[in-house]
Amino acid sequence: MYAQQDAKKWTLAECINYAIEHNIDIRRLELNKQNAKIDVNTAKMSRLPNLNANVGQNWNFGRGLAENNTYENQTLSSTNLGINSSTSIFTGFRISNEIEKSKLDLEAATQSLEKAKDDLALNIAYLFLEVLFNREILKVNEEQLTLSLSQIERTEQLVEVGKVPGSQLYDVKALAAKDEVSVVKAQNNLQLSLLNLAQSLELERHTSFDIASPELGDVFGDNIQSILPPTTIYDNAVGFKPQVKEQELRAESAKKTLRIAQSGYMPTLGLGLGYNNGYYYNYSNKLYNVPFADQIQNNGGQYISLSLNIPIFNRFAVKNQVRAAKLNIENQQLALENVKKNLFKEIQTAYLNAIASQETYLASNKSVEASQESFRYAEERYQIGKSSVFEFNEARTRLIQSLSEQIQAKYDFIFRSKILDFYNGLPIRL
Repeated sequence: MYAQQDAKKWTLAECINYAIEHNIDIRRLELNKQNAKIDVNTAKMSRLPNLNANVGQNWNFGRGLAENNTYENQTLSSTNLGINSSTSIFTGFRISNEIEKSKLDLEAATQSLEKAKDDLALNIAYLFLEVLFNREILKVNEEQLTLSLSQIERTEQLVEVGKVPGSQLYDVKALAAKDEVSVVKAQNNLQLSLLNLAQSLELERHTSFDIASPELGDVFGDNIQSILPPTTIYDNAVGFKPQVKEQELRAESAKKTLRIAQSGYMPTLGLGLGYNNGYYYNYSNKLYNVPFADQIQNNGGQYISLSLNIPIFNRFAVKNQVRAAKLNIENQQLALENVKKNLFKEIQTAYLNAIASQETYLASNKSVEASQESFRYAEERYQIGKSSVFEFNEARTRLIQSLSEQIQAKYDFIFRSKILDFYNGLPIRL
């Protein structure tokens, strides 16, 4: 299975979907959701009557009351059979509130699962963009190595015609060797970022794991519309983000817990039904024994019972349960308020980071243009032997640095805009 996966190039959507399906934390939360479903079923089934059968065998030895109403030494055995059923008619609305509470807890567990999926998708997107970033950095370093190798050939020609001293050839070769080291480092960084992404997908084998590079198009124009004011994004996000919905459900569940506790003040009414039968055998006086079939036919009995339980004093247990439930409601309301405040803070931070990354990206584009022009001029002078290799290398270093900063700014801007899309409820796409 994994060999086929390794042979393909993964898109961002495929990475996210695979990670969500195989992530261990997600799977554990899915199990929590299944447990919550079981709790709902258990609460619903508590309305049904129970049904139990019982069988008992007793032996009596020594003096006991005989049939002639005198005490005699005798050995008796009795076999008792019975079946009974009971159900609650009124429980102070405890069962109905337990059902509603379990449903709310199930919905909360679902939202907790969705929150984990969202967080995982965002993390996968970050790791995916990190691979793309390292891939472009590697490309820049490879291009610089190619340029350095071509400069060696050009410098050899200049040395032969006497336009530059021979020492410059060694300097150029040293630059090429340095570029080779940079390529190796860039390759290693790329492999590490691929490894991080593959491990986040829970891939067991990822020796040839690779991703598909998307067409990014107009990076600025395609992502600038994502940078909306924080209040606009928050007003939209607060209505659907799973962490908010989960806490709202927890707060409602706490109110149901209060109703359950308050049911302890109310009387309960139960209904019971049953059938009993028995067989008796006297070992001391076998003449008195009635045949088994006759006893089973004659000893049977049925009963119907109603039981009303009225609480009078329970050592303040119910009162304390109610007090604890009210405190829990306040605690859940504070937790909900805190979640909303944290959400707004996160959106504010994401917005400011996006604005900063936008400005950095635009500035890096200008820096690259200036560095390219400076490098072109330095290269022309070097080609005709009017500048030293150190001047050429200085211009080249500035160009490499500005290109690296541009690439970093580009992917940072993309990721920051995707974070705002994430808070705005848009799927993460490239």
